[in-house]
Amino acid sequence: MAFRSVEPLSCDTFVALPPATHGNRIIFGKNSDRPSDEVQEIVYFPAATHSPVEKVECTYIQIEQVPKTYAVILSRPSWLWGAEMGANEHGVCIGNEAVWGKEEVCDEEALLGMDLVRLGLERADTAEKAVTVIVELLDKYGQGGNCMESHMAFTYHNSFLIADRKEAWVLETSGKHWAAEKIEEGVRNISNQLSITTKIDHEHPEVRNYATSKGWWDGKREFDFAATYSYVNTARMTTARGRYCEGYKLLKKYEGKITAEIMMTILRDKESGINMEGSFMTTGSMVSILPQEPNLPCIHFFTGTPDPDRSVFKPFTFVPNITQLQKTSSPVFGLEDPVRKQPRFQTKPDRRHELYKRHETAALIMESSKEKGEIMMKQIRKLEKEKINQMETVLQNGFLDVDQAVNLFSNCTEDEMCAYT
Repeated sequence: MAFRSVEPLSCDTFVALPPATHGNRIIFGKNSDRPSDEVQEIVYFPAATHSPVEKVECTYIQIEQVPKTYAVILSRPSWLWGAEMGANEHGVCIGNEAVWGKEEVCDEEALLGMDLVRLGLERADTAEKAVTVIVELLDKYGQGGNCMESHMAFTYHNSFLIADRKEAWVLETSGKHWAAEKIEEGVRNISNQLSITTKIDHEHPEVRNYATSKGWWDGKREFDFAATYSYVNTARMTTARGRYCEGYKLLKKYEGKITAEIMMTILRDKESGINMEGSFMTTGSMVSILPQEPNLPCIHFFTGTPDPDRSVFKPFTFVPNITQLQKTSSPVFGLEDPVRKQPRFQTKPDRRHELYKRHETAALIMESSKEKGEIMMKQIRKLEKEKINQMETVLQNGFLDVDQAVNLFSNCTEDEMCAYT
């Protein structure tokens, strides 16, 4: 494979915990910024049990399976096994970011950061357990490989924001080395730079010795993970220009009153660059409501389409007997998929799912006719508001109609496609 580096671009992931939120809830949000022609799909996988000798085929490598995997909903680039973001049946949410630093990025095929997102969701019933799952897999299999469906290389280390009903964790990596920070209140965001400084709650046992051996840390000053492993000026992280800083400002602007709708507003913000446009753009978005009361359901909203400003955040909640989400699932090519063949990525098939195609046509109409575009925008905003209000009623009353919830996301997708007609 011929490798060339691609301009470092990434995503933004956010979490808000009481008292920064409205109500006794944790709010999670993420924009996935990817190549503008890449299709992101929303897929559901039920809980499953596995035999002791079973293997799981990740994007590039095969690893050992575990006896039981949890039900997950994923927003993922449709060519790979892992995911940019998602949630599981226990209310765990994970999003990842590309990060770079002093440690060279491995070109060899291993686990992608997106594979680690899915593996963490499938194997952990709390945020802290997800941290453990990811770092153990990182130590055993490593991270590496092309993160873009192209003969050009887009490779990076990974950071993760992981949340559940009680707390959140930031996990940041550099090769096999890592640091993790526990978040118990307030707001936190991650972007395409290391951000854990001196508040480190768990760390790789050799993270300090390795830094000393490389001449990055003298062993005397207070250990600052971001300053040591990257080129970031940690004293200016929240004041310098850039999406990490802009995201932090938006969280602080709404602190104390953050809701799912506020998080959607943040993800739609174009002036900050969080809603990215250009060769890399926001190709999918996610917002989750994680009530701290265990009797209330977690609600997860996904777009499955580019540009959240022209998309509908559609609700999903875990109930028994959910079927595959057909309208947001891309075609499957099996062993004939170019990602499975060597050399990889020699061709690029049409991976558009039905919602993506409708959204693509609608975007052209919005751009060509201001009047039609405004009508369409009113329709999709009305639909989204109805669904948000419907979910708020569920949370306020503590009652979820399971029969309706089975097709909640699928029915909203159908309504969205009608609004685009």
